[in-house]
Amino acid sequence: MEAGLILIFWYGILHAFGPDHLTVIADFSIGKSRKKTLVITFLFALGHGMMLFLFARLLQAYEIPESITNYGDQISAAVIIGMGIYLLSQVIRDRIQLHRHEHEGKEHIHIWFGKTHEHQTQRASASAFGMAALMGMGGVRGMLVTLGMLESHTIDMVMILAFILGVTTLFLAFGLLISYINDHLLGTKANVRKVFATAGIISIAVGSQMLLA
Repeated sequence: MEAGLILIFWYGILHAFGPDHLTVIADFSIGKSRKKTLVITFLFALGHGMMLFLFARLLQAYEIPESITNYGDQISAAVIIGMGIYLLSQVIRDRIQLHRHEHEGKEHIHIWFGKTHEHQTQRASASAFGMAALMGMGGVRGMLVTLGMLESHTIDMVMILAFILGVTTLFLAFGLLISYINDHLLGTKANVRKVFATAGIISIAVGSQMLLA
């Protein structure tokens, strides 16, 4: 069984490599501090894992049509496209602001949308958690196919936790990469506009590919 759990862990890492997952994490985390980025990333992993576990249990107990779980992918794709359009609109309308200041002799950079400086960490964290839960609906059948091969179609909590650990490992590693970008590439407003424009274009492309798949 130990070998099976290792396989599930690696499957979780491969699952997390999906461009839709990484795109959403990037959209929510760009421009945030390292602490905020890791909180958002962890909540995304937690929401995704919890929804996968919930639907795994439901699919074991009931015959849920595949068309219902597919709605998760379709709604996620629409939201990802909407996020991309929103980011591009903020860039085009020049509503992404950057402000440098010091706290106790250490320089900080704050980035926000609009004219008023607002801290929206809780809103971003809750949105990331909700989006991750929604995306978990679409990916649950593929996960069950893999996990069911290991234990006569019986899914237990240990197997789910191994999968979630794999997902979380990759998500947190990607969160650190986004944090590095935030710390080293977003020092000027020109760079901020370029990074957000790139994120917007990628979001639209990834969401469109999901709808067409």
